[in-house]
Amino acid sequence: MRTVLVTGGGGAGRTTTAAATAVAAARRGKRTLLLTTDRGPAPEAVLGTTLPAPSGQAPWTEPVEVTAGLWAARVATGEHFQDRARDLQERGASLFDLLGATPLDPEELTELPGAEPLAILAALRAAHEAAAWDLLVVDMPPAHETVRLLALPEQLRRYLRRLLPPERQAARALRPMLAQLAGVPMPAQKLYETAERWEAELAAVQDIVEANGTTVRLVAEPGPLAVDALRLARAGLALQGAWLDTVVANRVLPAERGTDPWFAGPVEEQQEALKVLYEEFVVDGVPFCELPHLGRSPRGHADLAALVDSAASTVVGGEGGTVGLVEGEGLADELDGRPARPDGDRTPDPWSVEDRLADDGVLVWRLPLPGAERDALDLIRRGDELIVGVGPFRRVLPLPSALRRCAVSGAGLRDGALCVRFTPDPALWPRTP
Repeated sequence: MRTVLVTGGGGAGRTTTAAATAVAAARRGKRTLLLTTDRGPAPEAVLGTTLPAPSGQAPWTEPVEVTAGLWAARVATGEHFQDRARDLQERGASLFDLLGATPLDPEELTELPGAEPLAILAALRAAHEAAAWDLLVVDMPPAHETVRLLALPEQLRRYLRRLLPPERQAARALRPMLAQLAGVPMPAQKLYETAERWEAELAAVQDIVEANGTTVRLVAEPGPLAVDALRLARAGLALQGAWLDTVVANRVLPAERGTDPWFAGPVEEQQEALKVLYEEFVVDGVPFCELPHLGRSPRGHADLAALVDSAASTVVGGEGGTVGLVEGEGLADELDGRPARPDGDRTPDPWSVEDRLADDGVLVWRLPLPGAERDALDLIRRGDELIVGVGPFRRVLPLPSALRRCAVSGAGLRDGALCVRFTPDPALWPRTP
């Protein structure tokens, strides 16, 4: 199933863009589900449809049909947290008894900070398991939170492997004997089964996040602050290996009204920001779409349809790479999948290792990080792992096998990629005859 994650700065119009994208897809005949993480009134106001209240233990509300081919649902964060908390208490009952802990009553299971990302991931997995739609459009949290959310499955799996190493799981068979010798009960088997179940669920949602059909759509209202925010968000998404399918400039004011003294300042500011965005994204091959300012906050299907009809895709062509606008369903242009490379493969180019041993005596690991700035990069070698930081974002990368026998000898940021140089360790590198 194709999945589009819509994110951007706070107040940039993520919900509107996600809803308009879903409308554009439904008009093209795709069975579409719009899943929103916004718990406020904005989704219902934009869609012109009331979303049902959460019920049961599902991580999302019951999908409701908005229009032909389009359904909408909301992530049920509180209900998902309560369900998981109850499950953990039941599975760890014997351990809690051993510790003398008093279980929490259902009424005490109020949602804790950090519960939302796990609920969103669970809803993503539930939507894919339902297999009832062609396209899933997710109205995500702001960009920085989304980058961290995309990193969460891999991070949590790593934590589980460190805290409960798989090679130690064989010792579970000895626990009944140890319990008899010690005279006290050992931690319940159910706790270890829970860890295994979490590992399987995290692996499933990580597969969705990293799937070829999952892409990210960045939304911004053009302005000086939006440019810097998008640049950092782009670098953070690249660090997680996320594929950026479109950048959407939302609430673009009509340039022809720039002669009006009241509009001149905002229009000029937007046009300057759009110029910078064109240079950073369009020329770099990232699809770009503009949504006009309707003069009001979009409300209902008619306004969403007007946005879809007015969406303009930005293209580069002609002499000197001139920028032009193509009117039409720009929001739906990238919904059929990632653009294919010349060999027909739709999988993005992997982070490759370049062999320069013959010429320079090094191997170079090239990590594409478009938007990253030199001063915001961190690099730490830890055993067989490389910890890469871009601003507030971090990722622990296992080294390819060849690089594990090398030492880091330098790094540089060139053409939007972090190039890390590795020199073979003579004590570990195989000698040539």
